[in-house]
Amino acid sequence: MKKVFNEIRRLAEFEKDFNKLLKKFKTLDDDLETFINSQLKLTHKLGIDNKAVVQISGLGIETPKIYKAKKFACKALKGRGAMSGIRIIYAYFEKEDVIEFIEIYFKGDKENEDKKRIQKYYG
Repeated sequence: MKKVFNEIRRLAEFEKDFNKLLKKFKTLDDDLETFINSQLKLTHKLGIDNKAVVQISGLGIETPKIYKAKKFACKALKGRGAMSGIRIIYAYFEKEDVIEFIEIYFKGDKENEDKKRIQKYYG
């Protein structure tokens, strides 16, 4: 299978968030793989906006562009579909064609992205 992006990286904090959520949602590994191959491909490769991913504005960061994925299908959250409540924050480096995952969280635990973390790495 051809790689969708040149590289996909995860910040250490993302890894921590991910492993914590993985205990609760056992399908997260597969779900993330599906998300990369479908949603991120649609958005960044095919230029299709299905309102699943939104650019986060007001951060004062030119590049990379920072996005929030609002539609993330998690099989472990049965019956919730794409609006599972799991949010993923990531940076997309267009020229390099690199995705860098910044944060993943469950909306039931936390309302919004960690802007301090975003600023720390990209501000």
